[in-house]
Amino acid sequence: MSLRIGFLVSHPIQYYAPIFRALAERCDLTVFFAHRQTADGQARAGYGVAFQWDVDLLSGYDSRYLTNVSRQPSTDLFAGCDTPGIAQEIDQGGFDAFLVPGWGLKSYLQAARACRRSRVPVLVRGDSQLASQRGGALRIAKAVVFPLFLRRFDGFLYVGQRNREYLQHYGVRPDRLFFSPHCIDNEAFRIGSEAARSKLPRDPNRPPRLLFVGKLVDSKRPFDLLDAAALVRGRRLEVAFAGAGEAEARLKQAASAAGIPTVFHGFVNQSELPAIYAAADVIIAPSVETWGLVVNEAMACGLPAVVSDAVGCGPDLVEDGRTGAVFRLGDTAGFARAIERVLALDPARSRAAISSKMALYSPSRTAEGIIDAATALRRATAGKGVKP
Repeated sequence: MSLRIGFLVSHPIQYYAPIFRALAERCDLTVFFAHRQTADGQARAGYGVAFQWDVDLLSGYDSRYLTNVSRQPSTDLFAGCDTPGIAQEIDQGGFDAFLVPGWGLKSYLQAARACRRSRVPVLVRGDSQLASQRGGALRIAKAVVFPLFLRRFDGFLYVGQRNREYLQHYGVRPDRLFFSPHCIDNEAFRIGSEAARSKLPRDPNRPPRLLFVGKLVDSKRPFDLLDAAALVRGRRLEVAFAGAGEAEARLKQAASAAGIPTVFHGFVNQSELPAIYAAADVIIAPSVETWGLVVNEAMACGLPAVVSDAVGCGPDLVEDGRTGAVFRLGDTAGFARAIERVLALDPARSRAAISSKMALYSPSRTAEGIIDAATALRRATAGKGVKP
């Protein structure tokens, strides 16, 4: 008998659509959206410009919008997604399992509470890691309270090593942990980058291009890339930034002052990203990131990565000497050495290792992890409810 699974997310998101399509091929899936995001809402979320994603985010699976009764509808505020109607959907949905992608919105906790009342196993899939946590009294308080909070979920889908360590740190039992890796639409990026690369002029004298993809804000540490690039020995380099944000003007000034050839692509929508990756040689992620899905995108296009040790995907995707290099956050000299190591990699061997990684961190493997978790919970709770 096919599993019936419900999944609540804040709004249509480019990274979730491939997972939903893969999951819909394996079960009876219904996706619920808590908010109708606008172009201006995307700008307020930190992208720097108003836009809508230019790829199809809704086909290939069944979905519906809930009524958001929040006084300040938003995906950036805990109370910005307030959808009490999810309780009726869960109560009448006949779901074998229900998923939420975290606990940062009121809607997600409304769904978890409704699942408890309707005796539907609830799974949570997030990407938190210990390296991104705050310190001090708040961390001490969290150590006491958070294990109790997590009891409202029946299963945990971890996206990678650091996310698993985070959940184990807060007392989640091994039998409630299921691997469902972070992923993007690998095939779309691979095909798009190969098509774009075939049209690029062949210039053996072109300097290697280091690519930063993300919001141009200080917290993403784009200036660290310029500082490190200036220290790389024996190489002419080019730096490219794909993104928008309040730091853009200052970055242009800094690049000019440092004499580093720099390309500013501005905001780049999804359909245009594969060509941006195709024109680059290394993806750079220098900040603190719970995961860093731009690394997945770049690797799907065949690029090795240089990431800080505070980027969540590092232990999973970045193998020093094979698929990239890792440096200590804020260590500019170490950052430069990591770039040097990656530029010295054998391209053919690196691409083969990257391809092997992408085979695991794929929508199909992610969907399989969700099915495995839902199946295990259905077996464990059959005939006795969600909780003993």
